[in-house]
This record gives sequence, C-alpha cells and structure tokens, in this order.
Amino acid sequence: MYFSLIIPVYNRPDEIDELLESLVLSDYDKPFEVVIVEDGSSIPCKNNLEKFVNKLDISYYFKENSGPGDSRNFGMKKAKGDYFLIFDSDCIIPKGYLSEVSKNLQNAYVDCFGGPDKALDSFSDIQKAINFAMTSFLTTGGIRGGSEQIDKFQPRSFNMGLSKKAFEASGGFGNIHPGEDPDLSIRLWNLGFETKLFSSAFVYHKRRIDWNKFSIQVTKFGKARPILNSWYPKYSKITYFFPSAFIIGLFVSLLLLIFNQDLFFKMYFVYFVLIFIVASFQNKSLKIGYLSLIAVWKQFFGYGKGFIISYMKVILLKQKPQEAFPELFF
Repeated sequence: MYFSLIIPVYNRPDEIDELLESLVLSDYDKPFEVVIVEDGSSIPCKNNLEKFVNKLDISYYFKENSGPGDSRNFGMKKAKGDYFLIFDSDCIIPKGYLSEVSKNLQNAYVDCFGGPDKALDSFSDIQKAINFAMTSFLTTGGIRGGSEQIDKFQPRSFNMGLSKKAFEASGGFGNIHPGEDPDLSIRLWNLGFETKLFSSAFVYHKRRIDWNKFSIQVTKFGKARPILNSWYPKYSKITYFFPSAFIIGLFVSLLLLIFNQDLFFKMYFVYFVLIFIVASFQNKSLKIGYLSLIAVWKQFFGYGKGFIISYMKVILLKQKPQEAFPELFF
C-alpha cells in the first residue's frame, strides 16, 4: 500500500514547515509522497518546501481558490498512491502515525478512517482550552478525542484516510464547508463503504485561532448540521440538537430563578464546575481550566445558535441551503 499525504494550504506557509518537519521524523520505513495543494494563497508556501526536497517526496500544485474540499479532491486526482491520508495544514504528525495507520489497515482494512486530535505541551493556553472543548467526553462525547461511543464514525478531514477506490466511487468532497466531512461519510455509507475510527492514529491539531474565529467556526458547524439532516434524514440524530437544547435550557434556568426555582441552575453550575475541574486536572493548570469554561460556552452557544437559525430556515421554512447560507458553499 502506497500512501499519498494530501495537504491543502491557504496563506499558512509557517504551518507547512512544522507539518513537514514532523513528517521528516516519521519512523515509517516504506516510501510515501506528500502532495501540497496551494488553494490560491496570496502568501504561498512554495519557497518553504525547498529545504525538504531531499528529505521527502513532495509534489506542489498551485490552483485558484475554491475551498478546502475541492483542493483535497484536486490533490487526490494528482496523487500516485492507492490510499490517501488527508491533513489540515495546522497539524503536527507524530513520528509513529504512518506506522500506526498501516498496522490498523493490515489488521482490519477499511476504505475510510478518521483519527482523533490532541494538544502538545507547546501549544498556547487558548489552543489547549479549545482542544479540551472540542475533544472532551464532557462536551462532544469524546468523538474527536478518540471515543467510540457512536455506531458510525464520521471522520474529520484534519486527520482522515480515504482509499483511491472510495474516492473515485464517491467523487470526494462536496462544495459545502464546513460539513464536507460528514457529507462524504454519509455518501460513502450509501455506496456500501465503511468508515472507522482509528483511536491510536492521532495528530496534534494546532488550531491557529482566536476566540472570535472560534465562535465563527462553531457557528458555521451548527448551521451545517440541519442542512446535512435535510439531505440525509436517515442519519439525523437527537444528539445533534443537544447544544441548542443546552443553551435554551440555560436561559430557562436563569428565568426560573426569578420564581425561586433554582434546581436547573444548580445543575448547570455543577456541570461547569466539573468542566473546570477536569480541564484543570488534565492540563495541570487552573488557568487552562478557566479558559476551558470560555471555550465550552463559546462552543455550545455558537453551535446552538447556528443550529437554531439553520433549522428554522432550512427545515421549517424550506429555504434552499445555498440561498440561506451562501457563506457555507464554494
């Protein structure tokens, strides 16, 4: 099996340096290629690749900006391998990652897999807090952090594997973003392919992001889910409503305080105290515990708000997703 690593990049040359440096340290003893797809960047990374020419088999392509999904498809069409490993440019790859993927595929082959993400000690406190919010069992059920508490895993393209056969059958990623990852997973299921979580094949996801960008990102995630539910109602789950219910419930609990009804508010208080304790313990930092409270609130509020707005427009009012949310489509 020959791996082709597909990495789209947009105005982030420094990230490519870190990612490729981590690949140089890989303990994988078989050949593999790295396909860099520059998605119309005004700050290209081509010059950053020169120092890796004799260390890695790298192909570089520049194309007009058309979004991450189309850029991944472009890279897979150019790639020579029969199995594609897809990363975001802000990932750092552990030296044993490729060996771990190879071992998993040998033990139980699957045409599409996803892996979790973790934070390095060198990450900023905000990055660690956001990582906690995105991966903790207390927030997302641990899905992105390596839990297998769902019957069908929907890989995320920051750490994803896809066979050439599955890519050609499905046509790859669609033009929605975010949401292109679960969209592809569902189309693969409908074509008879399986997806799986490789818990041990994790990457370090750096997420160069601030609070405002994080809020915008999770709000888009929330908007995308009702669209996917309208396209694929068979795969809609009650759990997708939880962030919205969480936010509505919090405001109701505050309203009930006016009538001296504090039970629900106490439940929310206990939950956030638990978030603080677990995040502080895992990161060995009270500051990160505090920042995790902010991250979790922004995650739930942003996703919940986006979900409600999208649900009303797409599900209730039957608006076309492309017209209701043009910012989600390339």
